[in-house]
Amino acid sequence: MRGVRGRTAAADTLEDVARLDRMREFVDRLHPSGLLYATYEHRLVAELDRSQLPQHVAVLADGNRRWARDNAPGQPLVAGYRAGAEKLKEFVEWCDEIGIPVVTLWVLSTDNFSRSSAEELEPLLEVIEGMVTDLADSLRWRLHPFGALDLLPASTAELLRGAERDTAELPGMVVNIAISYGGRHELRDAVRSLLAEHARNGTPIEELARTLDIEHIAEHLYTKGQPDPDLIIRTSGEQRLSGFLMWQSAHSEFYFCEALWPDFRKVDFIRALRSYGERERRFGR
Repeated sequence: MRGVRGRTAAADTLEDVARLDRMREFVDRLHPSGLLYATYEHRLVAELDRSQLPQHVAVLADGNRRWARDNAPGQPLVAGYRAGAEKLKEFVEWCDEIGIPVVTLWVLSTDNFSRSSAEELEPLLEVIEGMVTDLADSLRWRLHPFGALDLLPASTAELLRGAERDTAELPGMVVNIAISYGGRHELRDAVRSLLAEHARNGTPIEELARTLDIEHIAEHLYTKGQPDPDLIIRTSGEQRLSGFLMWQSAHSEFYFCEALWPDFRKVDFIRALRSYGERERRFGR
């Protein structure tokens, strides 16, 4: 699983910074104000209505680049990606602790390939590889990477597939990794898969057009067999989906948070869950 590219001195320095930040956070929690915050956190968790929890939570972890500019001036933008990856791992822990069966993390969009340079994409892919490796090595969750993996470097795509193979039989929560993902690409791939299946079965195109139903397309989505996301969270103040899970989000509830992703706290997550639990879901009715 440790198929990550060669390390650099800059990467080691940024990891040292991340370790110092985690140590500082631990020390802060020993301070009276930190203990009060932890108590408040535990109280909010205890007050959650477990019967009203979402079965699938998806997150658009937005704001890593802005966080880097504000909090690591002079550092390369990868500092924000590393901080964001650490927060994603925390987020998975929170979901597991609270009992969410499925979580989806959008870590890279297909648009990133058209608007980002190779110099920016390479360190981002290194960060994603490291995060996926850490999640897989924990042997706690079933990882399901999905997206246009053919757009990724071959080594990255193989690492992702290996993580899925190595965790496929684990009994824990499902963690979807949406990488090189775009909603339009997913629908295109679903239609291609459906047409290919019927071509193999010899179904005439006229019959397919007459009998095609919504469920037939759903069976070819990247998330086939999973519940659609009940709750979708987006950080950094942006209030749009950007093509994320276009099909699956038809009846999702949305929660928008002003915090940049690396600053997203467990309390913010609990508030999102509490907001979700207070809503009356109509499912289009």
